[in-house]
Amino acid sequence: MISIRNLQFAYSDNEVIFNDFNLEIETGSLFGLIGPNGAGKSTLISLITGLNTVQSGSIKIDGKELSSARDELLANLSSVPQEYAFYPKLTVQQNLNFFCRLYKNIQQPELNITKAIELTGLADYQHRAAGKLSGGLKRRLNLAIGLLNKPVLLILDEPTVGIDPQSRYFILAAIKQLNKEGTTILYTSHYMEEIEGLCDTIAVIDHGKIVLSGELDKLLSSSSDTNDFYIQTQVSINKSDIEAYDFNEKLKIHNNKIEGELDNVDQLAELLSMLTKSGHKIEQVEFGKQSLESMYFSLTDRAVRE
Repeated sequence: MISIRNLQFAYSDNEVIFNDFNLEIETGSLFGLIGPNGAGKSTLISLITGLNTVQSGSIKIDGKELSSARDELLANLSSVPQEYAFYPKLTVQQNLNFFCRLYKNIQQPELNITKAIELTGLADYQHRAAGKLSGGLKRRLNLAIGLLNKPVLLILDEPTVGIDPQSRYFILAAIKQLNKEGTTILYTSHYMEEIEGLCDTIAVIDHGKIVLSGELDKLLSSSSDTNDFYIQTQVSINKSDIEAYDFNEKLKIHNNKIEGELDNVDQLAELLSMLTKSGHKIEQVEFGKQSLESMYFSLTDRAVRE
């Protein structure tokens, strides 16, 4: 779907972002792009979406050179930015009507709008001013606008920043469904658990270079000598659910997820038993491979960057 070869880009002689950068994203993949602030992620997205012009090298989308087929390619691409990209004084419906009609290639705009509303769960909020929506609903409107042209390539830049767990779960479920229906998705996030739960392939970028890329499961399994584990339940986990364990200081709880390091697999079985007795339905279990977060920090330094 995306083929980037020998890319070079600089804002100035003193600010070189990419020098001989290469990246391949397969059609139909849900591709996670992660890296520290200033690594080059936003610049890369601006180049793929045509906001910045390639200075040297090439970007091909669906086998076509972006520089020569820009209008055709961008008509079938959509980018959902981290910032809210709608008019706050317009209603949800008015925003969708406006943005849908910016596309010249949409034959039945009403059907596209209806589909976007259904997928993002905005049916009950169509007549509410966008500026008065909750943070989670604003994120869903951002996503709905990005779906209006039924893109074959969808780029999502931090789509769940600053929202409640329920809205995040809803948005992530919608993204999974879009990918299942065939949409290729490029996903950026600083939430490692999102990337780990969503993406089939990832690339870690730092200082304008790919420091690691490949199928996520294979990358995480490559360090075999680990007792790291990850459990996801249907509802949030409370500390009281696992307080009977004398090893609970090693565990980290994030809403409906619990992770950490155990001494052996017997402790995992004990933990699962306790969670089940506490009424939790287990949705996902992983054991014996490192977490994406630990792998990420082994590749990039932990210093805070602007």
